Amino acid sequence: MSDLLERLRNRGWRLTAQRRVVAQVLDGDHVHYTADEIHARAAELLPEISRATVYNTLGELVSLGEVLEVSTDGRAKRYDPNAHHAHQHLVCEACGAIRDVHPMGDPIAALPDAERFGFTISDVEVTYRGLCPDCAAR
Repeated sequence: MSDLLERLRNRGWRLTAQRRVVAQVLDGDHVHYTADEIHARAAELLPEISRATVYNTLGELVSLGEVLEVSTDGRAKRYDPNAHHAHQHLVCEACGAIRDVHPMGDPIAALPDAERFGFTISDVEVTYRGLCPDCAAR
């Protein structure tokens, strides 16, 4: 069973066939699909799943804090199931591919007091931009 499915089951979230398929599509490293990509992959496993069900399920997963909604450069929102581990993102400026990067140490603790300007920091988002290997090769 996937990490996401396990977390949802432990929360007592009702796992209908449709919800299970969406969670299965989101399972894996570096998964950052758009809602339409999730729907297409889910429909391969469960042809009768509707786009509305996928969107509603994603909304619930985001509200539960089990999936992150990632927006970059005005592109379509992407959904990241790596919601419980601190990480940053690499984003390809050409194709929009996203990969997770796991920082060494706590990025909030690494910020010197003098550079916090009195802020109490609750979250950090770091995005690295460049070209993925496929786009760089073109």
